[in-house]
Amino acid sequence: MLGNVDKFIPRIRLEARKQSFESAPGVIWLSDGGRGFWRVYHTCFAHCAIAVLDFYHAASHLWRGTMALFDDQLSSDAMAWFTRWRHQLRHGQHLHVLTSLTAMINSDILTGKSLLTLIQVQAYFQRHHRHTHYKQFEQQQIPLGSGLIESTCKWLIQQRFKGVGMRWSEDGFNNLLALRIAWVNERFDALFPTVSLFAQKYSPNP
Repeated sequence: MLGNVDKFIPRIRLEARKQSFESAPGVIWLSDGGRGFWRVYHTCFAHCAIAVLDFYHAASHLWRGTMALFDDQLSSDAMAWFTRWRHQLRHGQHLHVLTSLTAMINSDILTGKSLLTLIQVQAYFQRHHRHTHYKQFEQQQIPLGSGLIESTCKWLIQQRFKGVGMRWSEDGFNNLLALRIAWVNERFDALFPTVSLFAQKYSPNP
């Protein structure tokens, strides 16, 4: 839907309740680092869900940190540094990464914009240190990346709403999106319980 996070929270909470999420054997929150997304998690799901920071998004922040450290960002030293950090993050040594970042920002290695970038990267991993236990998540067969969800969004939204020449108002988009989601979840007819349909007729594809 279009709109801000405050409008999104009650809708996702309602949908989660429809799915009986509180009685589910397992609930996973998988997201990139957008603060708005994590506000949704803390508001609605922190009491019951395992939270996972998208690994590839996390790795992109390690690359930001690497770029702050090296003048030649494509040098073999820079690539080796990034590869080591990424390997540690992926294989259960996320605290080593955080410790390394913390030590660097408290040293005299960097100044100016490079130091500011490293501080931001360190703060990012500090904020998400509970969400980067990737080796443990893998052992629990929890996905580490949000690619599947992003592909679903592409099919659910872009395929329907980004056709040639299409233009949408915010209200028009949100209203039709609600119909589209109901159709995909096989709830479309339940939206119109008083409407009689012939047995041979099907609901229109929104």
